[in-house]
Amino acid sequence: MINEQIRDREIRLIGENGEQLGIMSSRDAYKLAQEANLDLVKIAPTAKPPVCKIIDYGKYKYELARKEKEAKKKQKVTDVKEIRLSPNIDDNDLNTKAGQARKFITKGDKVKVALRFRGREMAHMGASKQILDKFYAQLEDVAVVEKPAKMEGRSMIMFLTEKK
Repeated sequence: MINEQIRDREIRLIGENGEQLGIMSSRDAYKLAQEANLDLVKIAPTAKPPVCKIIDYGKYKYELARKEKEAKKKQKVTDVKEIRLSPNIDDNDLNTKAGQARKFITKGDKVKVALRFRGREMAHMGASKQILDKFYAQLEDVAVVEKPAKMEGRSMIMFLTEKK
């Protein structure tokens, strides 16, 4: 809220240089802001009494946007990369997929390892858990299991993340 929008009876006022000007009516504070050719901006509406500051509103909005942008820059976005395996995968293919997963994990992404079953492969699910264990054994030095292997429909899924 700025200028005339502030309808509180009493507010705590902070001057343009950051000095405390005390508790006063919002009308008096607005007059002080007009004399300084600045705006009266409510910066803490939940405080008792609400805190208002005499500042240039355009500059204030710009500073807020800049701080928000800086905070976004520092965020780390983690993607979930998926690696699909089949129950009758060969050792060399498994090593290749493990190499891909290692790249993803060292980059900071999570890896979803999906072992897909088709047709009669559903009958041999017991042996398939060993494939996921073998896959994880190759990545133990860089990865940790976030969610252990479990069946979801026709797939056995396991999530791996970077070791801290």
